[in-house]
Amino acid sequence: MKIPKAWRLGISDMQVPRHRPPSKRPLWIIVLVSLVCVSLIGAYVYPPRHYPACYFFATSGCSPFTQWLPPTPARVFTDEEIAARVVFRDILNTPSLHPKNPKIAFMFLTPGSLPFEKLWEKFFLGHDERFSIYLHASREKPEHVSPLFINQDIRSDKVVWGKISMVDAEKRLLANALQDTDNQHFVLLSDSCVPLHDFDYVYNYLMDTNMSFVDCFEDPGPLGSGRYSEQMLPEVEIKDFRKGAQWFSMKRQHALLVLSDSLYYNKFKQFCKPGMDGHRNCYSDEHYLPTLLHMIDPNGIANWSVTHVDWSEGKWHPKAYRAQDVTFELIKNITSIDESTHVTSDEKKEVQQKPCLWNGVKRPCYLFARKFYPEALDNLMHHFSNYTTI
Repeated sequence: MKIPKAWRLGISDMQVPRHRPPSKRPLWIIVLVSLVCVSLIGAYVYPPRHYPACYFFATSGCSPFTQWLPPTPARVFTDEEIAARVVFRDILNTPSLHPKNPKIAFMFLTPGSLPFEKLWEKFFLGHDERFSIYLHASREKPEHVSPLFINQDIRSDKVVWGKISMVDAEKRLLANALQDTDNQHFVLLSDSCVPLHDFDYVYNYLMDTNMSFVDCFEDPGPLGSGRYSEQMLPEVEIKDFRKGAQWFSMKRQHALLVLSDSLYYNKFKQFCKPGMDGHRNCYSDEHYLPTLLHMIDPNGIANWSVTHVDWSEGKWHPKAYRAQDVTFELIKNITSIDESTHVTSDEKKEVQQKPCLWNGVKRPCYLFARKFYPEALDNLMHHFSNYTTI
């Protein structure tokens, strides 16, 4: 059968492959996409060492590319800040004194007579050259029942709870204690404080480390950062505002630093007090020292206080122990605590627990405890020899 010519032409046309014209896609797009892909792969496989735990698509400061961006310019310090920080730097860099008989200064902040003088006398007995006593009685002249406390009163002034006068009293105690160059560590105690261990244990705990035990944590709630005032700017920023119990224990350099400070002290004196803005309460004794030392020497403080207090009742004041509460088991439980606990005041009520590290080793946190009623003296005296050997 003869195939028509038209059919032959059609089949021939179908068998011959069609040649498409060259691509019109710009070459620069292909190169750009290739470079981006290589960069993404490289950044994911070899992230900057500064962000070992971050992923490429992380946000904010975790992104690997942030280290290639221009640094955020640091805030320019005021003349007063520069002067203060020079003084602080030199104080912190001054070599520690090594007196022949280094002592601990025990500074009691009390309204009047000290109800536990007899207990403290038992604690101090036999260690005359290793301690000093300073007593600030803000309301009435104390009557002493122990000879160790006679003539240890310093000139005192009125102290009002929650006001800057509380910090003034602390600085007054430090000023008196710093006059003795043998004093190398400074402990602030209240009239309701008692010792939890024997003197040797307390002495070695404080003197064999280069840390100050200042309670310090960040509370984003109304009883923490909610007390901050922008009038503290530029010297005190909200990111540095901290909270903590006032009962501290600090080394000599930090005591000198606190005594030399006027710049930050005046900020708290003016803008951290009850009734701020007509409704907001700020208490300098809870914020001044934690904020100051967090700003100036954050690695030099332990962030917990060696004085135990129980806030578990959720009241404005901590739990207070009466005579019947004082048992061997109570003291044993307190002295076995080896983690510090803070609870934020915001809606989350976040519980922050951290181990109490002493020279890098986890150890019990507390050397002293409060708040004890005077009626607990006899039971404390009875149990002292037993619980201080735990």
